[in-house]
Amino acid sequence: MKSFNNKKISRRTFAVQSSLAGLGLALGANQLHAMTKRSLNIGNANLNSMDVKKRKLGSLEVYPVGIGCMNAAWGFGDPMSKAEAANLFRAAADYGQNFFDTAEVYGAWTSEEMVGKGLKGIRKDVIVASKFGFAIDDKGGISGLNSRPENIRKATEGSLKRLQTDYIDLLYQHRVDPEVPIEDVAGTVKDLIKEGKVREFGLSGVGAATVKRAHKEQAVAAIQNEYSVWTRDPEGEILDVCEELGIALVPWAPMGKGYLAGTLKPGMQFASNDRRSTMPRFTKEAMEHNWAIIELLSKIGEKYDATPGQINLAWLLHKKPFIAPIPGTTKLEHLKENMKAATIQLTSDDMKTLEDGLAQINIMGERAAAGVLNLLDIGNRGMESSEGTHGLSPLRKS
Repeated sequence: MKSFNNKKISRRTFAVQSSLAGLGLALGANQLHAMTKRSLNIGNANLNSMDVKKRKLGSLEVYPVGIGCMNAAWGFGDPMSKAEAANLFRAAADYGQNFFDTAEVYGAWTSEEMVGKGLKGIRKDVIVASKFGFAIDDKGGISGLNSRPENIRKATEGSLKRLQTDYIDLLYQHRVDPEVPIEDVAGTVKDLIKEGKVREFGLSGVGAATVKRAHKEQAVAAIQNEYSVWTRDPEGEILDVCEELGIALVPWAPMGKGYLAGTLKPGMQFASNDRRSTMPRFTKEAMEHNWAIIELLSKIGEKYDATPGQINLAWLLHKKPFIAPIPGTTKLEHLKENMKAATIQLTSDDMKTLEDGLAQINIMGERAAAGVLNLLDIGNRGMESSEGTHGLSPLRKS
């Protein structure tokens, strides 16, 4: 037996500890013992032997490619059953995934219930992010935004119950409420952090002006905005404010709602309960026009025996060390593919080929329906700037 922090541990656990040390991960004996029981294989390789460093969201450390948990419950056709989704999320954790992103509005509530069920018993081994900010009635109907302090508290208590936990690692405001000063929002989350119900604060769908105002009240650990090779709005101002303030960027829809995987062929029909049926970028004409992106990603992918989607994720990870995308999926094999993207080390030549190629492609179609785009903050629509504004959130009345 070896000694570790004055506790005896097995040779097997010591071997895991030694392997993890190479990745700069310091874990307690109990955590190490638990980890030896779980499979951390990616493809034919072992996660412990890969040069994959976790990324920081404030005080939190996550695998570079997390999992978005919306798809299982809502948005892209018929939802999974709660049991199927829970099994998926547990299998993901057993595989080595430690970053799960959900929200009260997904379902509504269903995604959080799925995540809570799936991660029960291993809660302390994973990082769970959720979001508040919508007005949701007792039947799950959504009637707009609501980030008033009392609703933040109500939403948080509901999330804690559904997630079967007593704390949320990362709590985001889902969308900026034009009726509530962002300082009031940040202040409420600050109190929840003091109470031990939340660990870190995040913002979603925001521009720089709002971020700076919120950060003065409570440090923002992460921003969750849409970002991928065909949606590059964060390059307008969010990447700069993240760098300036030490904030992580967690891209949602990093796989372009599935298109960048290269498996959605032009002309594909989407069901009425699939959000893509309302998106201009998913018309037959737009999908045909934008296929040049898939061809470009595939060109680089040949070099690494990688899919277009993996190259897209590798491109994101290469852009900045504080980026941690959360592709959604309902299939374990896709999760494994997504995680493996973190092992692809693109060269400067690869990046130049991608950037030069992307510059020649004029993306056809808006990334979302008008009603969805209208919920986004100033500074998060195209390459617009929020400079000289206070963002969508109103100022406090003096």
